[in-house]
Amino acid sequence: MWRDNKFLVLTDDVALRQEIEVIFSFLQEETVALTLDVNWRQALDAAVSAASENTAFVGVLLGSLQQPAAPLVEALFDWNPGVPIVVLNDSVNVAEVAETARAQILANIKWPASYNKVVDVLHRCQMYREQYEWGRNRQMQRDTKLFHSLVGSSRQVQQIRELMAQVADKDVSVLILGESGTGKEVVARNLHYHSERKKAPFVPVNCGAIPPELLESELFGHEKGAFTGAITSRPGRFEMAEGGTLFLDEIGDMPLAMQVKLLRVLQEHTYERVGGSKTYKTDVRIVAATHRNLEQMIIDGTFREDLYYRLNVFPIEMPSLRERSEDIPLLINELIRRIEAEKRGSLQFNSAAIMSLTRHDWPGNVRELANLVERLVIMHPFSVVGIQELPMKYRHVEDGDPVEIPVRAPAAPAPATNRVSVAEGKALLPVNGLNLKEYLTDLEQDLIVQALEDCDNVVARAAERLHLRRTTLVEKMRKYGLMNKEEA
Repeated sequence: MWRDNKFLVLTDDVALRQEIEVIFSFLQEETVALTLDVNWRQALDAAVSAASENTAFVGVLLGSLQQPAAPLVEALFDWNPGVPIVVLNDSVNVAEVAETARAQILANIKWPASYNKVVDVLHRCQMYREQYEWGRNRQMQRDTKLFHSLVGSSRQVQQIRELMAQVADKDVSVLILGESGTGKEVVARNLHYHSERKKAPFVPVNCGAIPPELLESELFGHEKGAFTGAITSRPGRFEMAEGGTLFLDEIGDMPLAMQVKLLRVLQEHTYERVGGSKTYKTDVRIVAATHRNLEQMIIDGTFREDLYYRLNVFPIEMPSLRERSEDIPLLINELIRRIEAEKRGSLQFNSAAIMSLTRHDWPGNVRELANLVERLVIMHPFSVVGIQELPMKYRHVEDGDPVEIPVRAPAAPAPATNRVSVAEGKALLPVNGLNLKEYLTDLEQDLIVQALEDCDNVVARAAERLHLRRTTLVEKMRKYGLMNKEEA
């Protein structure tokens, strides 16, 4: 059943080790059994090296230890959290193990165990391993294909991606918090398009942009003659979003009277149109967003506490752009790439201009940065933007500062399709530094995904775009979990 895998047996009881080897041999299961002593870390390293390239440990049997077992369990977790641990004869005090590593302990059995008990434990180990691999591959695919429009490599953006990956396919309400322009709707759309509701509509509603007297009709619809001007019946946003996702933007601007009606819909999953008596059932996922402090509004009496807890099942707090200034070069590059793809022009930034932009406070966040890039593309098409070309309020570096690196402008007004960096010449190190290995890995991963998307997932054409051999690109796709099940 598990002949392509191995089981690791760690014990300092020679008799127990030999007995396990005999039983597993009878079950036609391969084991790597080691007797532990004071140099158990060396033994663990030996066990890891004993696993051949084409096999993996399905589980670890741990028992009869003279030294404390908790450090060994934690070392196993650090080595590979996807390998389950089976404890023999209460040889591990679970309370002493770090909380993060406890979940890896799958079972605690008395030895010698019955045949059925052993087979059951081996089956559970196999299921644990397969579920872990499935979850890891799914996570890798999400990290590369999911949330492509959420640009950045900072720790804050990585945390947002992790939260989104956790909740995207869960049918629960999500509350997105953050300043205006931080990309709350980008997150909401990504949550929808990677959920089970992706084939149904995504319907956004800006609660602050609709007059209070019209908001109820906008959400629930109205019947003919319900009010002056209602010459026909009209469905509301709940009805339009049936089976999909309703995005309630700026939920903090919703009047108290409407908050009560929205709460009833969330509780009972039913509503009536304005001016009608027919009850409609609704099946929508609610994703809400606001730049306001809802907890303070509850204290002030302007937001209902019960509605807050209905919406705040899974909160996601968006960081401001000034909190992740190291992402500005990547954001600029992505904004320029989109402008070039729409054939609306192009431009480049030299190092001094980028350094100056990283020192700006960005009260409008990413939206403000996008507006700036759009303006500069119109004012300085196909040129290199330096300090002098930036509006005055964005100049935080003196002209002629040594950080500025002269960059030659393109000879002809043609989009630089092969350009990856924001500006030619020396790369710009973010003011807060970066993890170079992670940065290069993310960059390679992102470029492969872009090449595949541009070439309709035709690997041969994507390899040509990246100047790679097809086999090399296939290996990199396998490394990053980009292969389809059929291809893998």
